[in-house]
Amino acid sequence: MELQSNLEKIRAEGLGVAAISYDSVAVLKNFAERRGITFPMLSDPESKIIRDFGILNEQAQQGTVQYGIPHPGTYLVDRAGRVTEKYFEDDYTQRYTSADILVSRFGESAGAAHTIAEGKHLRVLASASNARVRSGQRISLVLDVHLGPRLHVYAPGVKSDYIPIEWSIKESPALTVRAAKYPSSKMLRLKAIKETVPVYQDTFRLVRDVTVARDPVLRPLLDAEGKLTIEGALKYQACDDKLCYPPETVPLRWSFQVEGHDRERAPVELQRKAK
Repeated sequence: MELQSNLEKIRAEGLGVAAISYDSVAVLKNFAERRGITFPMLSDPESKIIRDFGILNEQAQQGTVQYGIPHPGTYLVDRAGRVTEKYFEDDYTQRYTSADILVSRFGESAGAAHTIAEGKHLRVLASASNARVRSGQRISLVLDVHLGPRLHVYAPGVKSDYIPIEWSIKESPALTVRAAKYPSSKMLRLKAIKETVPVYQDTFRLVRDVTVARDPVLRPLLDAEGKLTIEGALKYQACDDKLCYPPETVPLRWSFQVEGHDRERAPVELQRKAK
């Protein structure tokens, strides 16, 4: 369903979409009709393709209805049939969202959870790949930073005499936080002190993935409206050609509506039988 919600954006990148599962054609047809799925859903009832790709979940025991399921993931395949990217998690309950892939791989605009934070020398638009999330989903948090004219901030890796920009996320059992992805910096020559340092100027983007916890951990941490709030901060020191200003910390905040997984099963007569 998350793929369906982003289908137009996926196609705008010149991509097609197909899903493969071990379910029968009848089960997939039932699900597609119930949930309005319009892209191809392919049946691999003997898990042949799943085995060929080496993604059979060996923890599912023979003789159970789960036997034959794959480790869930996403492949990007070019027109020649070559796999160019793959997105898999070690834990089968976790998975990348298509919106996360669109943001992190294709630079798609993050169209959800918008907030604006203002510092003395910069403006931050905080957004996210998804507005609605489910347990186990991996999503992107995005910061689009706009610096004032003739200002710069120091990039990570600058020597210890300088304060680099730093994006922190408040710890929470509701999240697994991944390392932030910083863009390539520009080397700036500071004539006044005869040094060359890595900096960011004008407008730049930071991206950070987080994975939402499983329901038993997640649910008690939601507010009365069933929303998950993520808090963080952006620490920086802005400088111009001659002067560095006192360091600042800008608070950040994202809010997401949490939805349950679709647990409605196909009619009994269509359901898979243990082998």
